[in-house]
Amino acid sequence: MTGWRRIGPSAGLAAWAAAALPLARAALTASDEPLRSGGTWAVGLDLLPNEASGRVGGVDLPWADLGLAPEPLHRAQLSTVFPGYPQPSPDESAQAFAFRRNRDAAHLDGLLPIGPDRHRMVKEPHGWILGLPLNDSTGSPLVVWEGSHEMLRKALLAALSPHPPPTWGDIDLTEAYAAARRQIFASCPRIELPTRPGEATLLHRLTLHGVAAWAEAASAPPEGRIIAYFRPLLPSVQDWLLMP
Repeated sequence: MTGWRRIGPSAGLAAWAAAALPLARAALTASDEPLRSGGTWAVGLDLLPNEASGRVGGVDLPWADLGLAPEPLHRAQLSTVFPGYPQPSPDESAQAFAFRRNRDAAHLDGLLPIGPDRHRMVKEPHGWILGLPLNDSTGSPLVVWEGSHEMLRKALLAALSPHPPPTWGDIDLTEAYAAARRQIFASCPRIELPTRPGEATLLHRLTLHGVAAWAEAASAPPEGRIIAYFRPLLPSVQDWLLMP
């Protein structure tokens, strides 16, 4: 298994993106969330005013095109990147910025830095990660490390197995995660996944992924490159690690 799947193009996805784009522009304009990475990235959490069904602007999310069973959704993230991404910023160390620039800020969704020491713990066990591009841009595509999901599953299960499953969300996985990530960089193909409106990218929840730096020849509309992301939650960390 690769850990990712490209979907489309489909008329249903194109109609959904066209309906979502003006609402996304308005939500981003009204947001008071500060830009990150030196003004080149808007995180955009929970900004798209979609319904729990995924319907937005009167257009249904085409679940059949996606090959997914309908389930309740949160308001989509509007991850927006601007030309020049990434840039240094005061809230990011030189080491963190270098990792963002050179390793695409590679990360595993749901594994969050907790407390003053930023211990990595599974606090958001997502079922899957769906990216839906809303506008036509060649800037900063999604990046995945193919096959990384099974390597991460093995490493995190080894770290968690000595503990009772109900406590898995409170176990520090910092060292196991860092070691697995180094192994992934050394052995898994890095793949850029540019997409256009009418397409989608579906990631296995354990796939290591990130965002490529903005290429000099890349282009985007004035609002930047916008991708809407859905990540519905699973009931437990045990489900997150053990489900196929």
